[in-house]
Amino acid sequence: MQSELDALDQKLAHLVQLTQRLRAENLQLRQEVAAAVSQQRKCQDKIDQTSQRLEKLLTQLPKDAQ
Repeated sequence: MQSELDALDQKLAHLVQLTQRLRAENLQLRQEVAAAVSQQRKCQDKIDQTSQRLEKLLTQLPKDAQ
């Protein structure tokens, strides 16, 4: 009976350890996703600004140059 309780205790300790590790990993991944989303938004903003500037420049070109 005692050996069964010891085995169960070991399994439970392992499960607690695994849960803690997965929570930490999950937090890290959430932070990485948030950083990636932020970077993606910055890049998209730059693309949008550049596109707008290019469109403005194209409208300023003489008609025969287009």
